[in-house]
Order: sequence, then structure tokens, then C-alpha cells
Amino acid sequence: MGIVVQDVSKRFGSFQAVDQVSLEIKSGSLVALLGPSGSGKSTLLRLISGLESPDSGRIFLTGEDATDRSVQDRNIGFVFQHYALFKHLTVRKNIAFGMEIRKYPPDKAKKRVEELLDLVQLGGMGDRYPSQLSGGQRQRIALARALAVEPKVLLLDEPFGALDAKVRKDLRAWLRRLHDEVHVTTVFVTHDQEEAMEVADEIVVMNKGKVEQIGTPANVYDHPATAFVMSFIGPVNVLPSSSRIFQNNGFDSAHPEMFLRPHDVVVETSPNGSTVSARVTRLIHLGWEIQAELTLDDGQVVTAHLTRDRFDELNLSPDQRVYVKPKDAKSFPLYYSI
Repeated sequence: MGIVVQDVSKRFGSFQAVDQVSLEIKSGSLVALLGPSGSGKSTLLRLISGLESPDSGRIFLTGEDATDRSVQDRNIGFVFQHYALFKHLTVRKNIAFGMEIRKYPPDKAKKRVEELLDLVQLGGMGDRYPSQLSGGQRQRIALARALAVEPKVLLLDEPFGALDAKVRKDLRAWLRRLHDEVHVTTVFVTHDQEEAMEVADEIVVMNKGKVEQIGTPANVYDHPATAFVMSFIGPVNVLPSSSRIFQNNGFDSAHPEMFLRPHDVVVETSPNGSTVSARVTRLIHLGWEIQAELTLDDGQVVTAHLTRDRFDELNLSPDQRVYVKPKDAKSFPLYYSI
């Protein structure tokens, strides 16, 4: 087992940052800690790293109790959001820094640096300074420096948060490929649902210091354990269970609200026995899909996501009368907002 967190809690004054969290992370896996600000994800990462100490509970790394070990004794690589590179050192010396502290033989350190430069696709840039690199390149160097000392565990705290959207997306794909090559147990913190879904083997969804659900991206999305998970991961319509859109289609719930994904809203231009009437109030063209905002006759507003082909087939326009029904919907015993 790579990482085991047993009943760990951490409080800062009156704020309960992490509340009796337990989880297991398989050796060699890539796991995302996902949640909104204040959910406890970054605190949990710092507890695993040793930068914070738990008030209670134990943390095991590769089968050994590391709860009372210092950061230096945990053999962990850490990558921060803002690179934390030494501006006065070249790229090559930044990567070699940890190996010099640990007294690596010079020949071994030099070889390792060149291997890592190639690994992060920045060969030939060893003599440059951080200021001469793009944000994406600086983050790759930060990752190479963290890998240089051959850590048992790699921790990344919002690693792409400071980068623009296009660079972030490119680096996500690159990180996944890199992990598949090096197989270091990796945990990264993010508030970006798409990032977690795209990169991680498993997602740990956190809220208010607790773990809401742990599972593969597909499992967490398709089978959310709580209302929070469904509302936080992916877009969702939250409607009264009494709405005719559910009553006409056999979705009966004892709970007051139903959760309906936009891609599970079926839109037709003619009625049938189970559809309900709606009016197109807004169309948002995103290129790869069209978001249709629909107002039902009972006043409820529903968003539907349509492929370009389906949109062209329906030939929708604002104020058009359409007919809708749910393909799937879920309800939960308790709903609370993010």
C-alpha cells in the first residue's frame, strides 16, 4: 500500500480543517484530492507530507508509520502551485539542488539531471534561468526537481492553478503520460473537476473536512454517493421532486429535490405522452456542444446539453416551444450547498 491515512483530524483554532479522514492510496497510483476552497484537501496533503502534524490519527507511507517523522525523513517530493524555483540558479542546478543536499555522487547527480531534463521534455534548457522559461516549463522543472531524489511519494498542491487554461490542459495530459512512465505514487490537490476527471486513477471528493466519496472518475460521476458529489462534479439541474417533468416519467422520490444532468434532458420538437412543455429561453454555443436553457410551464428552468448534430436536427431557436423529459435523475436524503 502506498499511503494509508487512519482517522486523521486537524484543527486550526476553532476551524476543523480535516475531520476523522481515513483513506488508502494504492502504490503507483495517481489520486486527486478534489473539493472547493476550505474543504480540507490542501491540509490533508500537508499532513501526508509532514508539513503539518495531525491532532489525532496515523499516517503510513509504504507500510511504515510516518506520523511522527520529519518532512526530510519521509522521502516525499513536493510541487507547489507557484513553482518555488530558485531564481538565481540555472535549470540544471535547480534540479540538482536536492541531490546536492543529500550528498549524491557528482557523476550520478549529473546523469540524473540530464535524464530528468529529457523526461520532462526540456532537454537542452539546462543552462537557462527560471525567468527565461514559460509558466508551463517552470512547472515541469519543479516536477523534475521533486523527482530527482527518487521519492516514494509525489505530492502536488494545485500544480497548474497559476497557468492559463490552454497550458493547464496540455500539462494535464503530459502529467498523465509522465506518471504512466515513472509509476511514482502521486497525490495532487485540485478544485478543478475536469482536471481530476481527466488525470486521476481515483478521486477523493472532500467537503468541510470530510471525505464524501472515493472512486474512479467514472464511478464518482455516474454513481455519486451524496448530493454534494453530484452537484460538485459536473453540471446539474436541481429541481423540486414535485415538478411535472419527473411526475410524468415515473421518477417518484420521497426527498424534496431531484438532480438531473443536462445531458440527461431529452429535447423533442413534438409532444408524446411523457414529455412536458417548455420554451427555449437561451441558447449558448460552445463550439463542441450547445447549452439550451429551457423554461418549463411550471416556471422551473432546466439546462440541456445538446450535441451539434442533435441541435441541427432540432433546429432550435429562442422562444421556440419544445417538449422535454428526463432520461435519468437521482435524489438523495440530504442536500446542502457548497
